Amino acid sequence: MNNNNMIHYLNFEDKTIILVGTAHVSQESANLVKEVIETEKPDTVCVELCQSRFQTIRQKDRWQDTDIIKIIKEKKALLLLMNLLLSSFQKRIAEKFNIKPGEEMITAIDTAEKLGAAVHLADRDVRITLSKTWKMMGFRDKVSLLYQFLMSVGEIEEITQEDIEKMKQEDVIETLLADVGKTIPALKTILIDERDKYLTFKIRTAPGKKIVAVVGAGHVNGIKKYWNDEIDINKLEEIPPKSKISEYMNWLIPMSICLLFVGGFFFGGANTGAKMLTWWALITGALSGLGALIAIPHPLTFLSAVLSAPLTTLHPLIAAGWVSGLVEAFLRKPKVKDFENLPEDIFSLKGFWRNKVTRILLVVVFTNLGASIGTFVALPMMIKFFK
Repeated sequence: MNNNNMIHYLNFEDKTIILVGTAHVSQESANLVKEVIETEKPDTVCVELCQSRFQTIRQKDRWQDTDIIKIIKEKKALLLLMNLLLSSFQKRIAEKFNIKPGEEMITAIDTAEKLGAAVHLADRDVRITLSKTWKMMGFRDKVSLLYQFLMSVGEIEEITQEDIEKMKQEDVIETLLADVGKTIPALKTILIDERDKYLTFKIRTAPGKKIVAVVGAGHVNGIKKYWNDEIDINKLEEIPPKSKISEYMNWLIPMSICLLFVGGFFFGGANTGAKMLTWWALITGALSGLGALIAIPHPLTFLSAVLSAPLTTLHPLIAAGWVSGLVEAFLRKPKVKDFENLPEDIFSLKGFWRNKVTRILLVVVFTNLGASIGTFVALPMMIKFFK
């Protein structure tokens, strides 16, 4: 690595910014960061971390404060699961190749604190990035992404040194979403372009006259590109609401299904209507329950998934996974040790299923997935009753 290509001097108003491009899985980058900060003695050190990722590094026991019930009620179970899968991928990479992803960020923070420089978090919250990504994808892409994330837990042995070299120019989320990005080119805007703009704004507005900014090498060209542009930070932090069409569809589909039932009773008689209701309950309940079973839940959790799906699939504001997840959380309430063991348990698929916290998240996600598939399977069958 040529250090001359990794250090860039920029100016903004009365500030001098030393931009250091780093490789996320390189000890050499960590050494460079330490050297630059000690030499420049800046007022502030910016790091490519958001608050949640910073807490992961600095607060090892933060999981103990997690309110799993609140997460389910706020519809954040999937986001937390994806965050844990990202952490799992990163940690197992470190273990296999004897490297520390993000070591340069840790070094930057430690060196800044030793010199009395302020630490400024410059990256957008990973949860915003994931939320925006999720909203852009269709159902098939979402299933593909979830599968890709889960399979990443078991694919570390297949990762080559060539892949590691690629990761030196990307972060973990960009690496894992690369395949999905091929089918949805617009994801590049969210994963790279928007974050380049966000980093640019945060670095330019960091306190102090002299600033060292530590970012992944893959962001350097983007930051330099947007350096003199006006940037609306509020827009970059905003998660776009669902489109009107999407909102209408959320209500239109359940209402259409209900009208099918009414039509079945009205045109086909009580027998036809009863058959339609029975098949709807059987298909959505069975597939919802099958989804829950994948997570190996409590028997009553499985029952709640089966019984709730026929009703929740007809209501856009309730999901079968939220019901089964809350039941699982009540019946198998995570203990302190479950939260303490999270960093170790997410190293393997077995650990994801063993830990009560991650199993609850899996119950929510797989139950919802099963119920959604059940809706698509049952709907054509309802229509056949009119032939």
